[in-house]
Amino acid sequence: MKRYVVTLDEVERNELAGITSKGSHRSQKVINALILLNCDEGDLNDHQATGEAIADILRISMRKVDRVKRRFVEEGLDAALGGRQGRRPTYIRKADGEFEARLVALACGEPPEGHSQWSLRLLADRVVELGYIDAVSHETVRRVLKKTNSSRGGGSDG
Repeated sequence: MKRYVVTLDEVERNELAGITSKGSHRSQKVINALILLNCDEGDLNDHQATGEAIADILRISMRKVDRVKRRFVEEGLDAALGGRQGRRPTYIRKADGEFEARLVALACGEPPEGHSQWSLRLLADRVVELGYIDAVSHETVRRVLKKTNSSRGGGSDG
């Protein structure tokens, strides 16, 4: 049983043929186009090849062939051609300028009772406790403090 069946329409075949025959494209994009053209099980393909044959001819792994087919079926032609590019999710930035200013002011102040200095986790807990932000990781606190060149601990960096 075949898991991912690639069926290209005429427009898609023409686009892929154009990528493989003319212009300058990234090598992985050309390889992905060749994989899709040869795996096509539609009526327009007169010489369908097996995944093993494609992998052998292009000198790539069978897993790559399967990944390209899966991306085409699940996400479409652009995703199959582009590989993993642009697949990282975008995050909404929580730490705005006002939050950063409050965090730096807090870090420059006196540490809580029982502590000789602020730790990143203590700062993260305190800004949430004070309602400056709904949730924040100690890593975000570290990045904000590093960006503002605040050196806690008294040592010089340079």
